Amino acid sequence: MEYVRLGGSGLEVSRVVLGCMSFGEPARGNHEWSLTLDESRPLIKQALEAGITTFDSANVYSAGSSEEITGQVLGELAKRDEVVIATKVHGRMAAGPKGAGLSRAAILAQADESLRRLGTDYIDLYQIHRYDPRVPIEETMEALHDLVRAGKVRYLGASSMWTWQFVQAQYVADLNGWTRFVSMQDQYNLLMREEEREMLPFCLDQGVGVVPWSPLARGLLTRDWDETTRRTESDQFGRILHHQAEEADRRVADTVRAVAEERGVPRAQVALAWLLHQPAVTAPIVGVTKEHHLTDAVAAVNLHLSTGELARLEEHYVPHAPEGF
Repeated sequence: MEYVRLGGSGLEVSRVVLGCMSFGEPARGNHEWSLTLDESRPLIKQALEAGITTFDSANVYSAGSSEEITGQVLGELAKRDEVVIATKVHGRMAAGPKGAGLSRAAILAQADESLRRLGTDYIDLYQIHRYDPRVPIEETMEALHDLVRAGKVRYLGASSMWTWQFVQAQYVADLNGWTRFVSMQDQYNLLMREEEREMLPFCLDQGVGVVPWSPLARGLLTRDWDETTRRTESDQFGRILHHQAEEADRRVADTVRAVAEERGVPRAQVALAWLLHQPAVTAPIVGVTKEHHLTDAVAAVNLHLSTGELARLEEHYVPHAPEGF
């Protein structure tokens, strides 16, 4: 495993981040395909043994049980200072004014709840899950800064939003001497490359680390196009993605298959290796439900693609409207 700094910050992260949305009680929330505590433990153990040190969750994943499982297993298997725990805030967790969104009241209340579920007294990377247009950005950024000053959070990150919104947040932080975002978690993969227009150049210019979600396009880059899984059959959010240009997307996926066959490796390794070759990308967030998912993710770090292979993987892409915000 390789280790890199998260953008221009001092935070060291593994080149692959383990996404913890796969871990959670199936009866809680809307991820009925998620893995229980006993099913999750061996995968988290495998990740630690492979050298993965960075784990990404969110308060809304399986109604908080993802954080509970992640925190419990890491507490059993790792020393707190040897792992980086990231989580997110924004989605609806409870009724009332403190149960969702990015108001000061909600952020401070939800941070305490995440700390409780994770079983830790600080969060390494606390991310806003989306932009909240109902709350002044000054209120959001000051509340996040106060969490850092209180020692409950070490670094701040953001997730999918328009570039102008991200610029606005960074400007407000700079203007007031508050803590900046050090990372952007956005959708970026071979089937959705719209972030290359503005967000990724801005992150490169500003020293912001990029930790893409859905690096394998919900698995579409890892299997035959019409093949289904337990997750695809019940993933409500996934159903709204990747329907804009299916003909072109299929050609991209076919190229991933062709390159993988030529290399004698699984398709997932090729798709992840392409991401790891992109200059703005710090570390993709990989969700796993089987051992070989982790094996492929770790192997991708050492899979070096040629200039010709990179061009082939990119040649069939067509413009898309950004989605998943």
